[in-house]
Amino acid sequence: MSCYFVKRKGWRYELPLNGTRYTGAWFATKKEAQEAETSRKEELTRPVVQLTAPETPTDMDFLELVNRRLDHVKVYSSERHYTDHFYMARKWVKEWKGVKCSEIKPEMIESFLIKRVKQTSAFTANKDLRLLRAVFNYAMHPTRNWIVSNPTRGIQFFPVDRRIKYVPPREDVLRVILAADPETQDYLWTMALTMGRMSEINHLTWEDVNLEQRYVILYTRKKRGGHRTPRKVPMADKLFELLSHRFKNRDKRIPWVFWHRYTSRSMQTVVEGPYKERRRIMRVLCTKAGVRYFRFHALRHFGASQLELANVPVVSIQRLLGHENRTTTELYLHSIGDSERYAIDVLDGNFSENSHTNPTQNARGYRPKSVTP
Repeated sequence: MSCYFVKRKGWRYELPLNGTRYTGAWFATKKEAQEAETSRKEELTRPVVQLTAPETPTDMDFLELVNRRLDHVKVYSSERHYTDHFYMARKWVKEWKGVKCSEIKPEMIESFLIKRVKQTSAFTANKDLRLLRAVFNYAMHPTRNWIVSNPTRGIQFFPVDRRIKYVPPREDVLRVILAADPETQDYLWTMALTMGRMSEINHLTWEDVNLEQRYVILYTRKKRGGHRTPRKVPMADKLFELLSHRFKNRDKRIPWVFWHRYTSRSMQTVVEGPYKERRRIMRVLCTKAGVRYFRFHALRHFGASQLELANVPVVSIQRLLGHENRTTTELYLHSIGDSERYAIDVLDGNFSENSHTNPTQNARGYRPKSVTP
């Protein structure tokens, strides 16, 4: 049993019992949290006398459900997926703190989502809906059966204006990389030449780098079931030279290819570890290079488009990007292929004789009849 204080929120207790963690949060004093913890333990350990057939649990506190779902996501999903859940969960708990799951109705969720559309965007509200639906489905799983219905069922997603993602031209990518310091240049070159995700490059270790056979191993959890899945990416000459130089000059105590030294807020000490987020640096570099802003993920789109222009088969691009589904890979391909250009040329040829720019045609597009003297 443990009680601890969260700044600006209050006291919270955590009660591990028979492999399950029970929580209660935001008590005004430590004594209240301890009393609530003791009461909860007595309730959970009290023998149950069943005079009739046992009843299936059909309800629970929304806060407890969210905490259990976050624990599950942290174990089974990627760090980024957990961060997304945690950010959204703070909004939900603020809205429905102290409410039972059965008391949350579809109209309450719809009202919350409409407010989110006005505050942010339809895209963000749809993300809220997807994650909320997953939370309630988690509670309804046959192995849990904590609630009897999902209040998000039947709620439709908001329409979103889809746009073709911006892919920076080669010149802009080079200008941004060259505007960075040497350490960040290595980081960006590694990302561009492997088409790796930011999290994959952040967690790249020297054990994953094979300089003899010239490949790196990138790991992702963006797979069904949250499994940590590896894929091999061959090294280009430039990447081989870059990683060889870093390996020769590496700190042998540090396992990561890219790492930093920072002060941990929770431990209140200096820590050495891999990067978690580096998003802000791209806005600084784009401004410094004088180019339109793009993020790290645009480098994956850039690489995929360059390979498509070189007629690399889509299945090879799919493997390099680490996609399970070809449809996902096709979202990364933004270039106009030769077949599309040929099709438009054929269409253009069918109308070229009737072009309004042809000086031998009148305003109606017809050729005038010849006049004989």
